[in-house]
Amino acid sequence: MDDLDRQILDILRRDARTPYTEIADEIGTSEGTVRNRVERMMDDDVIERFTISTRTGNVQAMLEISVEVDVDTKAVADRMAEWDEIDFVWMVSGEQDIVLVVDAADTRGVNDLITKARNQDEVMSTKTRLILEEQLG
Repeated sequence: MDDLDRQILDILRRDARTPYTEIADEIGTSEGTVRNRVERMMDDDVIERFTISTRTGNVQAMLEISVEVDVDTKAVADRMAEWDEIDFVWMVSGEQDIVLVVDAADTRGVNDLITKARNQDEVMSTKTRLILEEQLG
């Protein structure tokens, strides 16, 4: 990956629907170059998927989860990724092992997910942070 790839990714992170012609104009290359590089990054799994951000009026939160030491963290994370209100599941280092990014209809929905997480045999503790505002970088 070179500087041109990084410039393309920076633009696509802000708006995945940006036309290749606009990207090409902004970074000073051709539309074909942008298209080829995006396709290559997709083939190489640098770009995993294109997604959207929404403003639904829902309550968004990060649910930080600590699991027992002898637990298969990936198996727990994979199971939690299937829960309806979960946007992202991150396996992280530090005090917590898993972070769930939640998009629930209301605080009751967030609380239900906290309870669901705490009811998992492998979960030792949870910490919840409500997301007050989100800005793209």
